[in-house]
Amino acid sequence: MKAFVATASAAALLLLAAGSVPYGRPAADTPCTGQIHTNPGFERGTTGWTAGPRIVVLGDATRPAHTGRAYATFAGLDVTRTDLLRTNVTVPADCDLTVRFWVRTTTTETSRSDYLNVGLAVTGIPPKTRFSLAFDGGSQWRQYTMSTGTATTERTATVSFVASETTGNGVTAFDVDDVTFTLS
Repeated sequence: MKAFVATASAAALLLLAAGSVPYGRPAADTPCTGQIHTNPGFERGTTGWTAGPRIVVLGDATRPAHTGRAYATFAGLDVTRTDLLRTNVTVPADCDLTVRFWVRTTTTETSRSDYLNVGLAVTGIPPKTRFSLAFDGGSQWRQYTMSTGTATTERTATVSFVASETTGNGVTAFDVDDVTFTLS
């Protein structure tokens, strides 16, 4: 009887093991879904980001964050300077990365001299500026979207926000929040 039970148990285990992975097919790869950045809304300061000076601030009643309590802010000093905020993420093979972000512009400027340039660089593709925003961006939060497209190999995607401000033409502050990095 013991031999029969042992044989039956071994056969059941073999059947379960064989049934869990179809014959001749490899295990499935990691799906291309979900948010992949650890700090898209700056709630943990600049964790996961490379940031220039005076980048992350807390929202308040007069300038609240898009969501949560923190957002990244650039320029706003009426001095000639450049601020940078950048991050890298890994895009698995055969996945597309969609980056969405919200921008608000507060300004006293009357002509275009202060800019927020937003770029997306992907391994193997020359970097380019996807958006160049100026004082006419609006004082309300506006959403923008950019995408990497798919490739057969894993890639690194770099998203950068570069704000340039010049002296003497008014003060412009660019606020950025909820930078989501979604695989599909």
